[in-house]
Amino acid sequence: MSSYNHEMKIDLLNGLTARQFLAEYWQKKPLLMRGAFPGFRDFVSGEMLQALAQQEEVQARLVTERDGLWEVQHAPLQPGDFRRLKRAHWSLLVQGIDQLLPAGRALLSQFDFIPHARLDDLMVSYAPKDGGIGPHFDSYDVFLLQGQGHKRWQISTQADTELIPDAPLRILRNFKPEQEWILGPGDMLYLPPRYAHYGIALNNCLTYSIGFRAATHQELATQFLVYLQDRINVPGLYADPDLKPQLHPAEISSAMVDKVAAVIEQIKLGRDDVAQFLGTYLSEPKPHVFFDPPARPLSRAKFQASAAKRGVRLALQSQILFSGSRIFMNGEQISIAGAARKALVALADQRALPGPLTLPDSAWDVLYDWYEAGYIAVGGAAK
Repeated sequence: MSSYNHEMKIDLLNGLTARQFLAEYWQKKPLLMRGAFPGFRDFVSGEMLQALAQQEEVQARLVTERDGLWEVQHAPLQPGDFRRLKRAHWSLLVQGIDQLLPAGRALLSQFDFIPHARLDDLMVSYAPKDGGIGPHFDSYDVFLLQGQGHKRWQISTQADTELIPDAPLRILRNFKPEQEWILGPGDMLYLPPRYAHYGIALNNCLTYSIGFRAATHQELATQFLVYLQDRINVPGLYADPDLKPQLHPAEISSAMVDKVAAVIEQIKLGRDDVAQFLGTYLSEPKPHVFFDPPARPLSRAKFQASAAKRGVRLALQSQILFSGSRIFMNGEQISIAGAARKALVALADQRALPGPLTLPDSAWDVLYDWYEAGYIAVGGAAK
């Protein structure tokens, strides 16, 4: 089973170990990392992001500001949307780059010191001089890696959360910066949730935002109840052979309330139920994500022969997690043990199993099902 060395110093964390970073900074205070990625080379461009934003299946926003008035357009955008940007301050944000480009997924792998269950996605934004999306709060942790160009970041611990009324974005009305830095290529800034921040492009620039999800308690509770509705089984039929006449026929009697309460109390929940919920919920693909099964799938025998030699890799869109003997792939769960479990855990941790592979039949059964669904592909290198 693969594991992460939390005592190893990590260059992108300015020489901190993962354990030190998590103990001293994670969800506590910002960290500026100069030269976190020395010699960082962009794998996208402003033109590429504009092309992606015109695709139906891509999540993207074009944010413009003219004389203090903000506007947001959502993908799919049109070429004319970009030609109308003269005399406007603007920024283009494209979500899920890690699910679109192998280089995006490779960048996210540098942040494996954070559990995969917390990862949201890689967003890349492009902005010309003076472009930005206004001062705002985020409810999640984020690493802001600077690519091309330079951006000024201002942050604040202010408690004032008043927003500009009627704006299409949650823009702070009274932003009061307390700290300021200019980030150049390869520099990175970590911000915990609820730190007000404001980024302004000083020239044409690209920013890579590595975001980590933080669901609200309400969302978790609501989704847990949705998960339960198809999984609980309470036998029996409501009965009241001891029914008594009521003074008010429209009244719900205390006896009825007690009977139904007793039924509901039969539902017993434990940590295992929560673990299964988290695995399916956190690995569930976002609504816009679709998988492409192979057009001409290999037979089981040919798949196994090829994968045994070349290895397998996850599709860029796939999310795989595990808890105990359960493996969760894209919202689906299986239970597996022994050497098969060990192999699938390694696939979950590393997102690939390079060849040559020697696996038990139970592991090959699972891998072939995932191959047919488009969740994995043959070849152990990054897709």
